[in-house]
Amino acid sequence: MRGERPTSARIIPRAEHGISRSNISEYALKVLYRLSQGGYEAYLVGGGVRDLLLGREPKDFDVATDASPEEVRRLFRNCRIIGRRFRLAHVHFGREIIEVATFRGLAEESEGNDKSVSANGIVLRDNVYGTLEEDAWRRDFTVNALYYNIKDFSVVDYTGGMADLKAGRMRMIGDPAQRFREDPVRMLRAVRFAAKLGFRIDPQSERAIRELGYLLEEVASARLFDESLKLLLTGNGVGTYELLRHYRLFGHLFPDTELALAEEQDNFPHTLLLNALENTDARIARGQPVTPAFLYAALLWEPVRREAELFERRKMPSIQAMQLAGDAVVARQVKRVGLPKRFSLQSREIWEWQERLASGVGGRAFKLLEQKRFRAAYDFLLLRAKSGEPVQELANWWSRFQEADEAQRQTMVRANSGGGARKRRRPPRKRPAKAAT
Repeated sequence: MRGERPTSARIIPRAEHGISRSNISEYALKVLYRLSQGGYEAYLVGGGVRDLLLGREPKDFDVATDASPEEVRRLFRNCRIIGRRFRLAHVHFGREIIEVATFRGLAEESEGNDKSVSANGIVLRDNVYGTLEEDAWRRDFTVNALYYNIKDFSVVDYTGGMADLKAGRMRMIGDPAQRFREDPVRMLRAVRFAAKLGFRIDPQSERAIRELGYLLEEVASARLFDESLKLLLTGNGVGTYELLRHYRLFGHLFPDTELALAEEQDNFPHTLLLNALENTDARIARGQPVTPAFLYAALLWEPVRREAELFERRKMPSIQAMQLAGDAVVARQVKRVGLPKRFSLQSREIWEWQERLASGVGGRAFKLLEQKRFRAAYDFLLLRAKSGEPVQELANWWSRFQEADEAQRQTMVRANSGGGARKRRRPPRKRPAKAAT
């Protein structure tokens, strides 16, 4: 990367950029000013600067400084040092956290550095400190390597990030293949930022992504779960998903689903997952809550459905077949992208409830309607119907049942229980809600 560096940084004065302190978090400003007053360099950096320059509202604000994590902690009583791979200082202001990172240095140019690399070139630990310039060249993409200087309110650009920002280009700093080998998750970050910002990935980085996607299989599954939430649950799920498939990364994250998509029949798998992502993006845009459990239920539905059919061919009851299929698919999936048990259990319940809804249009309908898992299962049933699966009639029945009054519900239940008059079934009594503890 040395050969690509300019002799000096480009300094963009306050009059030539659109960043205003009024758009920066008051807590980020407190951290910047206290570091500066303490005699340290202090810069706003990363996505916060990028988004401010694009006229967007940043999600969070990160600070870079020449102060060590311990020196930052001495300045802020509300500071915690986290991380092993990268040691960072988190300064807490209630629910808001300002992340403060010490300038990273170049390991090959430092003595006594604390760096560990795997046999495949993946960086396992890297606590090498350096200068502002070294820190800039250590970052991933040029548009994320712009620094807002709190002393004179200028923007510092070592890597050509301003030009790439204006061109709408995601460009990796340094040799893309080498940088992706150091941390394969950077390939996912490239896709995520490109989808979020509407940028294109530069050709050299594109080639490296297509060649090195397999390296994602060496990344810890828990880390990939965190990345999957950023990819698919931050409001740009549809665009991100399409880019993941375009660059052949999706299959390294969700191999069973990719196989189903490649063999799709009547377009069901592709449509259902896209519809789920569209619904998720719309909910996020409206400020409504979303859960990984529902989206993962959609991501893995086609592999689960196919595997359940295999069990049913062995004369296994439908619900048991769905349970075993869910267990098997989740067990394989968590080897690639981890799924915490609290979410995988909810996803399995959504799948199992598809069978309960199919068999529950008789006398059990009242009981099913009252259970807390009904709504998620019903929403998933609607998603299946919208995607073209042959369950539209079943979805319509449950829609009418919810809207009907008591007498109409009894009529609907009798019609699906063989006809004839039946003694009115008393709905089960609701248990009193537990007092909050």
